[in-house]
Amino acid sequence: SLRREGDGGFGDTEALEKVVRAAGERGADALGISPIHAMFANDPHRYSPYSPSSRLFLNSLYASPGAILGEHAWRQAIEDARVGDEMKQLEAQQLIDWPAAAQAKWKALHKLYEGFSAGDHPLHEDFNSFRHSGGEALENHCRFEALCAESETLNIGSNWHEWPEEFKDPRSDAVAAFAEAHSEHIRFHAFAQWLIARGLERAQSAARSSGMRIGLIADLAVGADGAGSQAWSRQDELLSALTVGAPPDILNRAGQSWGISAFSPDGLKRNGFRAFIEMLRANFAHAGGLRIDHVMGLQRLWVIPQGAPPSEGAYLNFPLDDMLRLLSLESWRHKAIVLGEDLGTVPEGLSDKLSARAILGMRVLLFEQNNGQFKPILDWSDQALATTSTHDLPTLAGWLSELDIEWNAQLGHIDEQHESQWREERGREYASLCRALSQNVDSLPSDSEDPEQIIDASIRYLGHTRAPLVLLPMEDALGVKEQANLPGTIDSHPNWRRRLPGDAASLLDNPNAARRLELLSQSRLQAAERDQ
Repeated sequence: SLRREGDGGFGDTEALEKVVRAAGERGADALGISPIHAMFANDPHRYSPYSPSSRLFLNSLYASPGAILGEHAWRQAIEDARVGDEMKQLEAQQLIDWPAAAQAKWKALHKLYEGFSAGDHPLHEDFNSFRHSGGEALENHCRFEALCAESETLNIGSNWHEWPEEFKDPRSDAVAAFAEAHSEHIRFHAFAQWLIARGLERAQSAARSSGMRIGLIADLAVGADGAGSQAWSRQDELLSALTVGAPPDILNRAGQSWGISAFSPDGLKRNGFRAFIEMLRANFAHAGGLRIDHVMGLQRLWVIPQGAPPSEGAYLNFPLDDMLRLLSLESWRHKAIVLGEDLGTVPEGLSDKLSARAILGMRVLLFEQNNGQFKPILDWSDQALATTSTHDLPTLAGWLSELDIEWNAQLGHIDEQHESQWREERGREYASLCRALSQNVDSLPSDSEDPEQIIDASIRYLGHTRAPLVLLPMEDALGVKEQANLPGTIDSHPNWRRRLPGDAASLLDNPNAARRLELLSQSRLQAAERDQ
């Protein structure tokens, strides 16, 4: 997570504005962000960005209210909510305390809303226009948030699947009566959505004005939580009784259950793909590109009945060609690129269909090996972006120091024998990577043991490929060892809680980051000249 003074303990759109300006000024064309889908306002313990409440709306906590309504108004709201000292303490922590930070910010946002509503604010018209254009979808999301907040008072529980029948139906008379009685609470959540939407608009505008040709690349999670607002409000279009996952394989004999719901293929067709189109438009709205997590899910997903083990799941096929046509259309309408995360087993023929529509695949340095040899530069695909790592993989510094192996051993995910085998394999991969890098970069000895040199050389290596886009994770630009997420863990590893070192405005002035961005820029220019 980015950081800036006054952010209250986690990154926000103002920090994003600062870093995109800095990146654009250094020649970057794009900046990818993790999913910022709407989460559960009433349950801040749910903070994995890939298990959202809704992919139709945004996580209001990332809003920077001072950038929209003025710093004075935001500081006054923080003072009125009496959370100023707490927010400063949260800001100073090394890890994000999501429950505490979220609670403090929601308190301040409520006070900000009270002040905004009390007077004749010049932005009332813009807010009202935003709410009107959000229509039924926004109204239902805000009603869901209000229902969850009042669930104890109503004695209905926090999971909508367990609600009385009259509250399970978003269009019921009971829900309408609730909305009338709690209109201000519902309007507050619309206000919070307005703040984050306007903040993202500012960030994308800052990216383009700084010289970026693409700007923000948003991230679309593969599904939404079956207990969330999207599943509640679109019951005909989502299969909330099933969870998406992966079948058992040689690497994970138990399979995986990801705790998220998928679209209903029949529901999509029956409603003219409305849910899919609205989701695409919502995620293209404030970005110049869209990364689709697990793009194979456009063709098929492994779905599992709630409560059953992954081994009892089955593949559910989707109308791929129709969905690709719609994706291409929305991409063209929004003048945005599309990236498909295609790591893992890709169904036969899917890559060709993605390439035919200029949807870029994804190639990760550590995976680009054949028989223990890293691929030569010119063998890399020109139909996929190139990157050093992802949020689910070790950073380069972490990989070189074997920190990922150490974490898995400490947590008991592997025994001593597997740890020893893994370290031996890592040693062979390390030597192979150095050989490949030394063939590309004369300054790197094939027996180099300097991690800083190896990271620099790896970045040049990617820059010299024919990939149309190279994404450098911020962690690798800075040389950070810890990864954002360690798959297979929930509470035993601080997933999605780590903060980047340094203020967002000066983050790229870090000597490592500045040097590596320049190395990447130079190598891209050299590759372009070579391929002319």
